[in-house]
Amino acid sequence: MFSEKLKDLRKRTKKNQEEVANDLGLTRSNYSHFENGRNQPDNETLVKLANYYNVTTDYLLGHDVPDWATQEDIIDLEEMLNSNVNMAYGGENLTEEEKQRVKDVLTGIFWEKIKDRKK
Repeated sequence: MFSEKLKDLRKRTKKNQEEVANDLGLTRSNYSHFENGRNQPDNETLVKLANYYNVTTDYLLGHDVPDWATQEDIIDLEEMLNSNVNMAYGGENLTEEEKQRVKDVLTGIFWEKIKDRKK
């Protein structure tokens, strides 16, 4: 899951592995191993990755889905987040970073609503 999220985030920024690795002070080989699931980053690198992509370390590690969520809930959330590929506000297109922040907020709201519904 970590490797898939990392690869998805990189593709959203439209950068290649070499560019991201250079930005983070890593070798392309090390970064590639993270994306391919061969290696896991140490805590310091994990924090760098989260900061670079403007996400939480929990998100990168797959702890963004509550334990009580069903597979159907998770699919619904993915559909909701992926349905707004081109996001804009006030006539201005959002950057990839801004889109991720919006998605993070929507994710939190979504899980609160699902949890309330299950009570």
